Amino acid sequence: MSIEIIQATEDDRAYLLSLRKLTMVDHLENAGLYLSEDEHQVRLNDAYECSHIIISLGEKVGTLKFREFEDKIEVMQIQIHPDNQGRGFGTEVIKKVLGRSKFKAVELTVLKANPAKQLYERLGFLITGEDEYEFHMEFKH
Repeated sequence: MSIEIIQATEDDRAYLLSLRKLTMVDHLENAGLYLSEDEHQVRLNDAYECSHIIISLGEKVGTLKFREFEDKIEVMQIQIHPDNQGRGFGTEVIKKVLGRSKFKAVELTVLKANPAKQLYERLGFLITGEDEYEFHMEFKH
């Protein structure tokens, strides 16, 4: 599978907001979190410069938002469009992040009811903590 991860531009905002709602609303509401339109916008705008588009065969299939620090990479979001879920894109994206991280830790959070947790565990992430809504996970080389 070939994917490309490119920097999001201002022109991608509508796609990213739509993708966020398609992929997250059910998980958020299952966790008891009901976000308004403004709250979705705030989350989209938070560190927007860290947003990337996942491309496969010239088509947008999802998004990856991450920050890189000296000692770690923080994955803030991975969202695969529902039409493309279950096809290996999430695995491929995580593998690219892990390859980029070299010897840095990779950290992320996942909503407790989100089945993506199983993907992260399968790829070697361990739970390092939790809060009311999310598991905190880390991959160490």
